[in-house]
Amino acid sequence: MTQHPGKTGNHTLARGHMREYLKQITYGGNDGIVTTFAIVAGFAGAMAEGVAEIGALAVLVFGFANLFADAVSMGLGEFLSTRSSHDLYRARWRAELDEIAGDPTRETDALARLLERRGLSPTDAAEASAVFRRNPQMLADLMITYGYGMTDPRGHSPALMGLVTFSSFVVFGLAPLLPYLLMPPEPAAFTWSLITSALALAALGGLRWRATGQQALRALGETFAVGATCGAVAYAVGWIVGG
Repeated sequence: MTQHPGKTGNHTLARGHMREYLKQITYGGNDGIVTTFAIVAGFAGAMAEGVAEIGALAVLVFGFANLFADAVSMGLGEFLSTRSSHDLYRARWRAELDEIAGDPTRETDALARLLERRGLSPTDAAEASAVFRRNPQMLADLMITYGYGMTDPRGHSPALMGLVTFSSFVVFGLAPLLPYLLMPPEPAAFTWSLITSALALAALGGLRWRATGQQALRALGETFAVGATCGAVAYAVGWIVGG
């Protein structure tokens, strides 16, 4: 079969973007599904006579209010977290540059020791450190990464990270509410909410599988386990309090 470089390149690029924002998509999407379904399950569990008694309107009002309030909170939280990572990295990077300028031999030797711990021979580590000594900025990056375990966040936009988290939360979080938007207020709506929530969790697990290449059963199983546990707890609490 003839491969199409354009299609392959686009597929690789799409997977690369997915991997770049996988944390935000997974975190926002999973929390959106679980949080919104918790509202639905809590109402369903609290109703001895079924969901129709309280009405779909109440489920939608509380569900949408919770959906967008939490989405904004998580989006802004991700924005502030990424911004803080930028500030912390820049501060450590500037301090590292000052240390290199003050005593380049000590910093070069420190990098050589770090490289040895990662498997390089003493000779190779010394040679590599000597090369990086001629580029203080790269030396500072390596010292921060290997010495402090910090990754460079400068390629990540705080605003974009927050927007991805917000969008993922809203898109996936809508799934448990769809039956109450499209169906009459009857007990079957909760059953369909279970189904749409499961499908959303499956889609989220599929994204994890496609982006990470991990085993499909593991990606789906972990996602379902988290969602099912939180949903069961919400239903149980609603049943105990409402019963």
